[in-house]
Amino acid sequence: MKELEKLYDRIIQRVNINLRELEFDVKPYVWTLTPPEQMSKFYAFYGISPDHPLSLQFQHSGLAGSYFLGRCRVTNSLLYKSDIRGDELKKKGDIFQYRIFKIPIAKDEEIDIKDSVLIKTLVHNYSHDPETPEKFFIRDTVSTHYANIHGSPSEGCFIGPFATADLTTMHDCVIGAFSYIQAKEIHHLNINPGTIWVRNPGQFNFLYRYPIESLNQYIYFTAGNQPQGVLIDFMEDRKEAFQRIFDVVNIEHAVEVPSSASLDRYAVTKPVTKISENVLVAQRAYLQNSFLGRGANAQENCFIINSNLEGYNVTAHGAKIIEADMGQNVFVGFNSFLRGRPNCRLTIGKDSIIMPHTIIDIRKPLSIPSGQLVWGLIGDEKDLESNSLPIHTFSKIENKFSKGNLFFEGNGASFISTFQNRIQHILEANGAFFDGTKNKGHAQQNQNISFNTIQPYPKGELKGLYPNIIIQP
Repeated sequence: MKELEKLYDRIIQRVNINLRELEFDVKPYVWTLTPPEQMSKFYAFYGISPDHPLSLQFQHSGLAGSYFLGRCRVTNSLLYKSDIRGDELKKKGDIFQYRIFKIPIAKDEEIDIKDSVLIKTLVHNYSHDPETPEKFFIRDTVSTHYANIHGSPSEGCFIGPFATADLTTMHDCVIGAFSYIQAKEIHHLNINPGTIWVRNPGQFNFLYRYPIESLNQYIYFTAGNQPQGVLIDFMEDRKEAFQRIFDVVNIEHAVEVPSSASLDRYAVTKPVTKISENVLVAQRAYLQNSFLGRGANAQENCFIINSNLEGYNVTAHGAKIIEADMGQNVFVGFNSFLRGRPNCRLTIGKDSIIMPHTIIDIRKPLSIPSGQLVWGLIGDEKDLESNSLPIHTFSKIENKFSKGNLFFEGNGASFISTFQNRIQHILEANGAFFDGTKNKGHAQQNQNISFNTIQPYPKGELKGLYPNIIIQP
């Protein structure tokens, strides 16, 4: 165990050096988050598929309970129950379009994790950074419970629980709990908890800040303590359901899966759940007594409970939908928490966009009209009025707009079209429009993944670390 603790301490020092200008000390936040003995209790596992390039290299690292797909190199790092998803890596010969530039890809893209600690973090590849199109790097970074690093190269950063970095290159930054950042490139910033920031320089800037006293009941994280709040309690209450799927070698889901759909081996399904054609259910997703219509998806760490999704719905990484009915083409963004109750259901009309990190927690029935843009903290009709706008109305904004805790400047039509185009891309990539021969995506390709496990040293000085391993075709 000594070598593992030395590695942990070394990584923390490296991150603190990067964050010295912000005077932020990572150690009190993370040193006790994951007891070292946990690192030897779980095997890592990886997927092999004819549709995804394989090249995995691990050196002096701990990988407890983590999942790998695609090309990845992990050096001097600790990963605990993290998903490193490399299913959309650029390939040699591809052309990467960035503004007016068409950048030829000289070699297969690789995820490169170095001197980092990632705790229950989802990493999704495809670096948007034109300076490093062949390498998606995470260096000198600490990321905590249920955070998302989504297409966001990171160097010298600390990412709080349930935070998301999305399509943003980050250097020496602190991203507070439950913050969502999509801002192209940021340097030396300390982002407060509950900040929702979407920026495309020269086009638009969307900024919402949660009332901190309200946010604290959902997620509260201070130095020396474990994360607390409704979101953590929700995950802890369902932790045992996942234990069985990792303990059992061969498991059969009690759900019928159409030939054009994919239900991941490491997802949880509970009665009575129905999966329609072209549906994608990713690893660590949780479905209970729900209906997923044609082309819908439940991405990693999603929970869909007692709910109906009509079809072509995107439930982005970490989103939770409870006691809700959704029309077609509803997008629910990263780590959103949508909770109706058995006697007061939540209804969301078709073509609506629920912004990332939205919290809707109701105790009376609530109906959101079709074609709405929704954000922030909503508990009733009054909150909905303060935190939503028809999409066609938002599209008419041409300068500045504010409502409640939201401030927006720029072109509303550009903002909306950016989201709608991305939703369309997600549906296409996930195989929602597969017609039996054309438009294959993850829902069809992921049917052919086989899984393999790798084991850490069970005792001695290297306990919890993995041997130096190279796995290639």
